[in-house]
Amino acid sequence: MVVVITGASAGVGRATAQAFANAGACLGLIARGKDRLNSVVREAEASGVTAMGVSADVADAGAIEAAAEEIERNLGPIDVWVNNAMTTVYAPFAEINPDEYRRATEVTYLGCVHGTMSALKRMEPRNKGSIVQVGSALAYRAIPLQAPYCGAKFAIRGFTDALRCELAHKRSRVHLTMVQMPALNTPQFDWGRNKLSRLPQPVPPIFQPEVAARAIVFAAGARRREVWVGRSTIAAILVNKLAPGLLDDYLARAGYREQLSARVARSDRDDNLFEPVRGPYGAHGRFDARATEFCPALTASIFKPYLVATGAALFVRYLTRNRRRARREAQKRLS
Repeated sequence: MVVVITGASAGVGRATAQAFANAGACLGLIARGKDRLNSVVREAEASGVTAMGVSADVADAGAIEAAAEEIERNLGPIDVWVNNAMTTVYAPFAEINPDEYRRATEVTYLGCVHGTMSALKRMEPRNKGSIVQVGSALAYRAIPLQAPYCGAKFAIRGFTDALRCELAHKRSRVHLTMVQMPALNTPQFDWGRNKLSRLPQPVPPIFQPEVAARAIVFAAGARRREVWVGRSTIAAILVNKLAPGLLDDYLARAGYREQLSARVARSDRDDNLFEPVRGPYGAHGRFDARATEFCPALTASIFKPYLVATGAALFVRYLTRNRRRARREAQKRLS
């Protein structure tokens, strides 16, 4: 199996590369920073699989198409494509300039579109393959101070839904799925462009990127429309469907405070909006002490068919026992 992952040099992408390597997949890894990309390749190869890195900016459709060609030429037909690359700006909307907003959108949203185009170009003629869009609870419930990221994730969800219908119309066997993530402990809070007075932080509960990686690997092989990861994601999506106005009011009051850490932001801090950030960033961010790899909601989602079957069997057993009991009691009354 050949798996392509964009944004593979750190965070969720890096954790996902290791998860697929552990599963024995050959990896085509795409990111801008060559040094970190090479280190991910070495990690994957240490697990005994073949891996190659291609330095490319997902905002450049031509570069992504060239990367796909190079990966197939060296590794063979692509079976799974994971669109994960992202960048963002942490700031009130009024403080974001047009170039910053455009760049965040080009990477996070159009990068997903470009990756999907290159994947479909190869998968549709073979009538097989899986494309995984890395989404977020914020694709359903937007929050303040993250307008570029929320807008991009909403756009990915709309694009994915439209394309899914087109694939169904053509009776294509290419599978398209979106994994909606919770708050994750990744370096994005250290290298995203920040215009706030303090460093941003994920809103608890916080999960380790390995949780996201497990969900992506599962989604690549399961024919699920979407996978919702974590109780917080499930709650945000469902409550927003029922009472969006109440969430608006809550986030207007608490959404700022919960996203600001106690650490004062440096004005000269590098960010990865236009260029990769140097440094030994890995899969994890700075929230290890507050993050968990335990995610019962994901486990329940993975084993949902078995849980449903077990529940149905127990329910049938309950009805059968009640029916037998009622029959015995009726016979006693008659006798």
